[in-house]
Amino acid sequence: MAIVAMKRLRLAAMAGDRDKLLHLLQTMGCVEVVEPELDPDDPAWAGLTRPDGHGLAEARERQTEVRRAIEILQHYAPAKGGFLHPKPELGEEALFDREEARRAEETAAEINRTDRRIHTIHGEQAKLAAQRAALAPWATLDLPLEADSGDQVTVQLGTLPSAVPLGQAEGALQTAGELVQLQEISADRESRYCLLVCHNSQAEAALEALKELGWSRANLRDWTGTAAENLDRLKRESEELSREEEQLKGRLAGMGDCWPRLWRLADLTAVTVRREESRSRLWDTGQTFFLEGWVPAEQWPGLEQALAPWPCAWEVEDPAPEDYPKVPVKLKNHRLTRPLNMVTEMYSLPAYGTVDPNPLMAPFFILFYGVMMADMGYGLVMLLLGGLVLWKKRPGGTLGHLCGLLVLCGISTFLMGVVTGGFFGDFLTQLTTVLGMEEPIVLPALFTPLNDTMMILVGAMCLGFVQIITGMAISAVRKVRAGNFMDAFWEEITWWVVFLGLGLMAAGVTPLVLYAGLVLVVAGPLIQGKGLGKITGIFGSLYNHVTGYFGDILSYSRLMALMLAGSVIAQVFNTLGAIPGNVVIFLVISLAGNTLNFGLNLLGCYVHDLRLQCLEFFGKFYEDGGRPFQPLDLKAQYYDIVK
Repeated sequence: MAIVAMKRLRLAAMAGDRDKLLHLLQTMGCVEVVEPELDPDDPAWAGLTRPDGHGLAEARERQTEVRRAIEILQHYAPAKGGFLHPKPELGEEALFDREEARRAEETAAEINRTDRRIHTIHGEQAKLAAQRAALAPWATLDLPLEADSGDQVTVQLGTLPSAVPLGQAEGALQTAGELVQLQEISADRESRYCLLVCHNSQAEAALEALKELGWSRANLRDWTGTAAENLDRLKRESEELSREEEQLKGRLAGMGDCWPRLWRLADLTAVTVRREESRSRLWDTGQTFFLEGWVPAEQWPGLEQALAPWPCAWEVEDPAPEDYPKVPVKLKNHRLTRPLNMVTEMYSLPAYGTVDPNPLMAPFFILFYGVMMADMGYGLVMLLLGGLVLWKKRPGGTLGHLCGLLVLCGISTFLMGVVTGGFFGDFLTQLTTVLGMEEPIVLPALFTPLNDTMMILVGAMCLGFVQIITGMAISAVRKVRAGNFMDAFWEEITWWVVFLGLGLMAAGVTPLVLYAGLVLVVAGPLIQGKGLGKITGIFGSLYNHVTGYFGDILSYSRLMALMLAGSVIAQVFNTLGAIPGNVVIFLVISLAGNTLNFGLNLLGCYVHDLRLQCLEFFGKFYEDGGRPFQPLDLKAQYYDIVK
């Protein structure tokens, strides 16, 4: 339940053992390889060079190819399985099996090659479609398209705007001479497709007359044969391409049994890329290489034992305080607090050398969520959803944290529902009323949101006060351990005296403790300040702390507001469903409304709970800015790699 202590590892070994050592480190999964901090002016490091990047480039290219193959196959032969199916297990030896990897690469290459041919066919089909569209207007023309002008006659195909009447065009041609003929082959909304035949002596005048009307020559001189003959040929080519495309798609659709092979290759390439990325951070001398990284202190003995048989030298050291910003952060929590990693990572990891907030935050986060949700029915749904995913899928990472948090908050929500007597609002009461029971079921409750609003508001603020005091206590302990007792005294202890004095005075015991606390509040700026700052510091301290603490405590009223809102919305939907007096209508309206209310509260309570932790609680002691520990390991997307 703390931030894991790290050690800096520096290792030098033979260049010939580099790949094997990197494989060893990846198998153990406990070293994060980083860029070494080298002094370029130091002669001792002058001979070091970077390893070539060909291996990384090739690994990324292989990864891209298999990912593309997976996307293609998912379209034609979707993988079977569901959300609740856990990852299958795969042995380390099977993952690195070269022969299986070679076959998988061939499969991926075939899928990608087939898909590229399909895309090529699409391009050819588009080209054929464009050609058919260009020839379609001339389909009734029985003149070969390659027909050209001769010594005596000019023959030309062209178009006129559809707005130009054919008679107008023929009339314009009469001015050019009598040896001119214009024949309309077809027409559409935009153009008239025409054949112009005229004597060469009158061709120039005829074309000038037509150009004034918008004549445009058709570019069909590359074709041979009639338009109809070419259209038939293009149709046959298009049909052949369509048949080939269907065959290729059928081939891809029948490759569903290749999924395990592709998944294994995808995980292998991902693992290889990570290893090559770590390799790119090394430095070489030709005969040796130098590695620098971070290893958890608790895992160093095992790593040291694994390195012992190799001809290499190493040193490990604890990071100095000035190195803390560079040290990666790994949180170590038990089953109850580990799901809170999701909250911490969403905000920011703690800085190395500070406090892991998860164990401190977990009781408050889980309790506050239950207070805001406060319904047995909603709690049971959360328990079932989270527990089912954890049981069936066995997820890790963020999804595992989410489901674990859902279970913990579901327990809290159910218990608070027992206290407030809520089961999907007043579902049971309204249901038994609709059924006509003489005594409707009313669940017992210690208090209810509608009848005891003020008590709940006071209780919410008291819970907030407890959390704020806890945050102040954590801050004071950290300051004392760091040797800054006076800072803790003036910043936290002084105000504890004030809070204690307020409590004693409210209880009618004595106001003397409050007076002593106020004296300390005034004395702090006078002792620590200088010059005029002593006077302004008094007012600044009073204003900042009084408004700050009051605002923080008031923020916890949202616990009451969310509890009241969820309860009221559930009861409104239950009441609406009960008005017709029909059980079926009641169940439909009530379940629909409660589903909506549950979804809104599930997200709303999380957001407001997160705000209370990140602003009101973390603001008292938390130092963020840590970066996650990312070791070189065998974590995979599709398989759980087992040794």
